[in-house]
Amino acid sequence: MSIQISIIGLGQIGASIGLALADHNKNIVRVGHDKDSATARAAKKLGAVDEIKRNLPNSVREADIIVLSLPLSEIKDTLGYIVQDLKEDAVILDTAPVKKAVQMWMQELLPAGRSYIGLVPVINPEYLHEKEFGVNAARADLFQNGVTMIAAPPNTSGETVQLAADLAQLLGSQPLFSDITEIDGLMSSIHLLPQLTAAALLNATVDHPGWNEARKLAGRPYAETTRASLHPESARSLSDAALLNGENTVRVLDGMIASLQTLKESISAEDKDALDEQLTRAEEGGLNWLDERLKAGWLFKDDKGGPSINVAGISERLFGIRQKKPRS
Repeated sequence: MSIQISIIGLGQIGASIGLALADHNKNIVRVGHDKDSATARAAKKLGAVDEIKRNLPNSVREADIIVLSLPLSEIKDTLGYIVQDLKEDAVILDTAPVKKAVQMWMQELLPAGRSYIGLVPVINPEYLHEKEFGVNAARADLFQNGVTMIAAPPNTSGETVQLAADLAQLLGSQPLFSDITEIDGLMSSIHLLPQLTAAALLNATVDHPGWNEARKLAGRPYAETTRASLHPESARSLSDAALLNGENTVRVLDGMIASLQTLKESISAEDKDALDEQLTRAEEGGLNWLDERLKAGWLFKDDKGGPSINVAGISERLFGIRQKKPRS
């Protein structure tokens, strides 16, 4: 029994999902759609999908699993375009950085008999410093040595949750179960705050007094810090994410402002000992995190290299979900 997985959005994450599933393409039909036709063609040329559908509703009509790998600002509108074409028992997954808002949209728009689960796939630490974005940064092993956080709304069936976990393992990732509130809290710190901080630095320097000369001198520290603002999410999507996750975003911004204020006070007081301690603590914390991330010691390990799953198991789960749903 083959499974159709439709991937909507073929940037780095969406195309990498398709590439990671390539070894299973005898059992999985990978259908792709991207509003940018050049991106869609590039993903097909890479082998990330078996087929491209230019028409969005057609791309999901026969899909068992739909992955929305889109900027947050596009998810609700996209869902509105496809809901009438989703077949019964379809499972919808998303990779957006804010989950509570997406869950609310799903509750509002999804017809009965369809399921939603939120995913946060984490990239392979080997690619943390890669500078490419979009489909050109897609890799078959992008999710290896990482985790995928899985958040299911209340009352989601166990079979559907396990299906999402199985899919995460097919990508080479380790599933990590969480709730939507926890994910939104974490993402405000590790996803939104870096981009907002980069935006704040740019707004504090570009076109301000001295910028005409400063722009000629800005080097690696400036480039590396502001690079987070060049994340493929548009300014609109970042704005939406910050507002839709407002309570958490304000909390982490308050923490950042307090940290900057502490540095400012040490410099104003010419307190070298305090400043050295603050900067050394930051340096050591960053190096320790990077070392831990590269080693990924928190992943389950065994003699066979970790748990395995096969497409047949996913097929059986889909069949089980269908059997349990009442038919009209």
